[in-house]
Amino acid sequence: MIAPETIIQAACNFALVVLGVAFIMTVYRVVKGPTLPDRVLALDMLVGIVIGFIAVIAIRTGYTLYIDIAISLGLVGFLATIAFARFILARGVVGERPLEDGPVLRTEKAKGKGGKKAATAGAAKAKATGAVQGGRKK
Repeated sequence: MIAPETIIQAACNFALVVLGVAFIMTVYRVVKGPTLPDRVLALDMLVGIVIGFIAVIAIRTGYTLYIDIAISLGLVGFLATIAFARFILARGVVGERPLEDGPVLRTEKAKGKGGKKAATAGAAKAKATGAVQGGRKK
């Protein structure tokens, strides 16, 4: 019969190998990208992998203090992910242009391009697209 300690040691060794492979693959995704959200997601995954490493080491050594460290790292990692997400939202999408048919932009266009003619063109565009302005359809 196999001793329980031997099974735990074998499971810990297997977990460390799997976590090591996952760590290498995730670092590759952080470096390679291709987009910023992919990198942020990979960094969040790295936090999860490190928490797994800490948990396996805690099981292997028997020190329960490591579990507290893993919980703290999880909380900090969550806050970092939220901060990255807010950064991505504030940054916007590359190549995204602001809407040009808003009423504020239309009046600024009208002032800059000869007054009434540009304003009439903007109203015609709004009518063609079915835009609602001032609570009624123009």
